[in-house]
Parts: sequence; structure tokens; C-alpha cells
Amino acid sequence: MENTPQACLEKLLNAYSHNYDLTSNVEEEGVVYPAMAHYYLRDEHYLIRRDKQFYATEQHDYTYFYLAGQLSAAQARELLDRTLKVGMAQIKPHKEHMCSYVTLVVLAETIDPEAQKLLKRTRFHKNFRLALHGWMEYHIAAMECSTGSFLSNPAGREARKTLEANFAPK
Repeated sequence: MENTPQACLEKLLNAYSHNYDLTSNVEEEGVVYPAMAHYYLRDEHYLIRRDKQFYATEQHDYTYFYLAGQLSAAQARELLDRTLKVGMAQIKPHKEHMCSYVTLVVLAETIDPEAQKLLKRTRFHKNFRLALHGWMEYHIAAMECSTGSFLSNPAGREARKTLEANFAPK
């Protein structure tokens, strides 16, 4: 199989489809994402009966996929800023909200060294109402399809592991 960004995306979406709701061709803030995946988990705990709810928690993961031929540092900066803005607009904190992740998965033919540094060093974490209404974290993972190399920011290790599980040579 040829490792083009489009072929990699199709294989990756197949892996994500088991746990995520997928949407194709999402246009947000002037950026067209070929796909977006949303994961939602709600956990409730009860006292004796279901109508006596003790507490509940909600988790969300908004994953945006982006394809590029050559990813430059300027493109990467703009993409990171716009994806964070789009993801933050999706988050609706409330008392049962525990956490939300905004994840950007970049599949590029080649990634400039400056763009690689930028992707690895970008960090964003936000608490809502002193974490009483939860928190959010920005995850970034990328794959350079021509070389088969993977990278991520510190929070995006799990997304990078998903890429490695699907594309790393066995």
C-alpha cells in the first residue's frame, strides 16, 4: 500500500470508527478538515436507585484530521490556532463536565523541521471555574507519510500511539 496522506486517512478513519462518531468534510473557520471524530462518554453513579443520582461525569474528545502535502511552519501555526479555536467553541462546560480533549491529527507528505518543533512544543490546558466545571487539553499528533515518522506534543502521546499502531512497521 502506498503511504499517501489520503490512503493513511482512510485507514485511520477505519480504526477510529469503532469508538468515535465520524463526520466528513468539515469546514470550520476557513479550514476544511477532511474528517472530524467525536467521542462522548457519560458515567453516572447512584445511591440505591437510579432516581437517586449521586454524581455524573462527562468526557468529550473532538478529533480533527488534516491532510497536507508540504507542511510549513507558517501553515502549522495557523492550523494550530484555528483548530484550537474551533475545538474550544465545541466545549460546553457545566457541573458534570469532567474533561474535553481537542485533538489535531496531521497527515502530511513532508513536515518542515521548524513545523515539527512547533507541533512538539505547542501546549494548551484550560480549567473551567477552577476545574469545578472540568478542564480541557490540546493534543497534537502528526505523521510524515514519506518517511513514516511520528511526532506529538506531550499531551498527544495517545494519539501518536494510535498512529504508530496503524502505520509503524511490525
